[in-house]
Amino acid sequence: MSSSSSSSFSFVFPETQSTVLPDPSTYFSSNLLSSPLPTNSFFQNYVIPNGSQPEYIHPYLIQTSNSSLSASYPFLLFTTALLYQAFVPDLTISSTQTLSTPQNRVISSFSDLGITLDIPSSNLRFFLSRGSPFITASVTSSTSLSITTVHTILSLSPNNDKNTKYTLKLNNTQTWLIYASSPIYLNHDGASRVTSKPFSGIIRVAVLPDPNYATILDKFSSSYPLSGDATLQEPFRLVYQWQKAGSGGLLMLAHPLHVKLLSSKNNGQITVLGDFKYRSIDGDLVGVVGDSWVLETDSIPVKWYSNKGVEKDSYDEIVSALVKDVQKLNSSAIGTNSSYFYGKRVGRAARLALIAEEVSFSKVVPTIKDFLKEAIEPWLDGTFVGNGFLYENKWSGLVTKLGSTDSTADFGFGVYNDHHYHLGYFLYGIAVLAKIDPEWGQKYKPQVYSLVTDFMNLGQRYSKIYPRLRCFDLYMLHSWAAGVTEFEDGRNQESTSEAVNAYYSAALVGLAYDDSNLVATGSTLVALEILAAQTWWHVKVEDNLYEEEFAKDNRIVGILWANKRDSKLWWASAECRECRLGIQVLPLLPITETLFSDADYVKELVEWTFPSLSSEGWKGMTYALQGIYDKEAALKNIRTLTGFDDGNSYSNLLWWIHSR
Repeated sequence: MSSSSSSSFSFVFPETQSTVLPDPSTYFSSNLLSSPLPTNSFFQNYVIPNGSQPEYIHPYLIQTSNSSLSASYPFLLFTTALLYQAFVPDLTISSTQTLSTPQNRVISSFSDLGITLDIPSSNLRFFLSRGSPFITASVTSSTSLSITTVHTILSLSPNNDKNTKYTLKLNNTQTWLIYASSPIYLNHDGASRVTSKPFSGIIRVAVLPDPNYATILDKFSSSYPLSGDATLQEPFRLVYQWQKAGSGGLLMLAHPLHVKLLSSKNNGQITVLGDFKYRSIDGDLVGVVGDSWVLETDSIPVKWYSNKGVEKDSYDEIVSALVKDVQKLNSSAIGTNSSYFYGKRVGRAARLALIAEEVSFSKVVPTIKDFLKEAIEPWLDGTFVGNGFLYENKWSGLVTKLGSTDSTADFGFGVYNDHHYHLGYFLYGIAVLAKIDPEWGQKYKPQVYSLVTDFMNLGQRYSKIYPRLRCFDLYMLHSWAAGVTEFEDGRNQESTSEAVNAYYSAALVGLAYDDSNLVATGSTLVALEILAAQTWWHVKVEDNLYEEEFAKDNRIVGILWANKRDSKLWWASAECRECRLGIQVLPLLPITETLFSDADYVKELVEWTFPSLSSEGWKGMTYALQGIYDKEAALKNIRTLTGFDDGNSYSNLLWWIHSR
């Protein structure tokens, strides 16, 4: 399954040179620089200045330098406000000699499920694979190795007379196993350093969380992953395939959502080791043996209208609200040149058209159509005054005119932050406009597909225009929003619902253009994004992955980082519970029903939020969720509102409640 958008590159937005983006050539090998590079990846910290922050490559936090790699099997620390994993360099691997002219470490290849990291100064090449209990290094020429620790070494002992396995015990209770592809001679200085005689070949190290795991790690120590691809082979099915070297079966680790989705279609090709577990901020990681996994999710049909339809006896109330909301439409009154807030207003207007269709009040649709044309066209044809979409080829993607010279403009869109959020709102409006005016849709199809493909390219991995899936992480099964900014805790995402909107809107574009590939891709990513939100952002009283102290105070995560869970938002404190609820609900759409399908959890969330309600805009989102389990009370509350979020409207709230 590949998005047909990959073949619709007949339009590229006008080119610009960004003055704010970092130079990718520092930490990518030269052979990769001619192709689009990832801007929201699991290894992003390694390739942006100054490249010094760790990344979480399950189950280890890994930090790199120009001479070494440091690994941490992190402890989980928690308070009522946050959960995080602390980086401590448990082991640092380097060589005892370094080249006289040091070279930068570089990423020499990357895939969905791993990277190859070269440290030429130390003759080391690391195959860092997501979910591998082993850290694997190829020592490329005869080199004396150095393994240091911030702890004290209690003992180092060879496990066999072949000198191909050692057990290293540290005074922080950790035990590490060291495996070598041929004999290696290690000794330690009695304090914190292990050195080897010159060696070339493969070295693998693994922490031993439980002494009972040693036989399993021994058994699978010879097979190692070089890279791994994740392929959407057909709707609602994702296949992982690792390229491996060595001999024997491949042992990897699955996070809780993987475990849930591992399909019966694996036909005995994998073995789940339910009692073999590594701890993680994302929940226990469980051993899986097999170099190909099939993950399957329930199908989620993407539709224009509500799932159950609107009650006929409520049409009059909705029509009355529609007339007023449509009368206020005026593209010159949008009053912002922010790509985010402008997009929200486009999406808001497009909702009015679909609500009008759903309640058989097509009279207002021509007015909405005219508004959408006037609002959207200037962003597609480059005539919008004060901003607009441009293309930059350093990292290969869209930036805004404002964002090309100011990294904070448009919420960081110019440094690849929030692309799916902003473009998702525009694409929702575009999908609706192309539906009600197919001729307009055909006229602007190349520009539309350029917007889609900026964040949803599933075509050729090395397409010259856009990188593969800019925001969506095919290992975590959700998106990241953080762009090419270095963060101590890796990538992050705040608003899951706006991520859902992005892929939902892309699927609607597919419906409008009768593009079954795009519908399938968008629908599958929507389904996965929703499951991930329900797994990691939605915190239930019972049945959650988080420590009790954090879970009892938080019904929803504010910002989810690769390595942290935070109760606060970028723009509001943890105390603003209505903000935390609202940013995980908006925009209110037919797909929202699927995102919040657990009525018991919704009730917990709303009751947790109620004491902090103060803003009219956020009240609307809270009352909308209340309507899932108490329609009458929610309707009463909505009728008292005097203001709405800028992407929402009274018509939309009434439509939502009357379609429960």
